Amino acid sequence: MSVLTTSRIGTFIAATDPARSREFYENVLGFKVVSDDQWATEFDCNGTSLRMQKGVKFEPQVFTVLGWHVGDIDAAMEDLRGRGVVFEQYPWMAPESNGVMEFPGGARVAWFKDPDGNVLSLDQYQKLG
Repeated sequence: MSVLTTSRIGTFIAATDPARSREFYENVLGFKVVSDDQWATEFDCNGTSLRMQKGVKFEPQVFTVLGWHVGDIDAAMEDLRGRGVVFEQYPWMAPESNGVMEFPGGARVAWFKDPDGNVLSLDQYQKLG
């Protein structure tokens, strides 16, 4: 067994404007700041460490870099919209989708971006069995 199978995972994201991104992750998304230094701000995301690297130059990716599994995507979207989050309405999504893509098998996914253009997502999957 690998030591990694019993270790907690952490994730990283880049920010070109650390103050603006901290405001978003702390006050809009609601994550607690664990540490903040000249290199990064770390957030506690329900036991997972999200380390926001500061002042780096990068191009945001076109794919999802960070996502959350939620039990009720509609309620989660309503909460986040109330906090100012704008969900993407991609051209390949049905106009009546309200920002939610429904996949065969029942998965539902919604995407939004952080201040630096990083693509974030919410997903809700049907339970199997």
